[in-house]
Amino acid sequence: MSQRTSADSSPLTLFVCTGNFYRSRHAEALFNWHASRMGHPARAFSRGLLTSLVADEPTLISRDTERRLHELGIPLDLTGPAPTQLRREDLERAHRTIALKKDEHHAMMLQSHPEWADRIEYWTVHDIDFAHPDDALPQIEAKVLELIQGLRS
Repeated sequence: MSQRTSADSSPLTLFVCTGNFYRSRHAEALFNWHASRMGHPARAFSRGLLTSLVADEPTLISRDTERRLHELGIPLDLTGPAPTQLRREDLERAHRTIALKKDEHHAMMLQSHPEWADRIEYWTVHDIDFAHPDDALPQIEAKVLELIQGLRS
């Protein structure tokens, strides 16, 4: 699902979740790791729809995400340095945008970016209140690997 019409040397995938603290940052780092290892120019970045929810967190990334990326040998510098609020410009520069959970994020998109709410993809990866990280993070890993495999064709 392409969202850009102008040419760009490296296709950008945007991962969106609520706080840009846990799921979207994991997807971003994974995507960048795999794309880089296969020599593909595609890159990912991530944003949150309501980053104020994580403003008081003592860390800039979920400890669960940090732990899992460490287990996989993926450096933290493959994700942004801190939670970042989604802006229209982010949606405009992305070639593909994926929100991590439709039931959670579609309504938020309708509120903040209604013109984009039905133009992006949605996955079904539950946040920590509905799924343990040991279940949710591998689910993200499988979905990102599917995306990466699609780049090869």
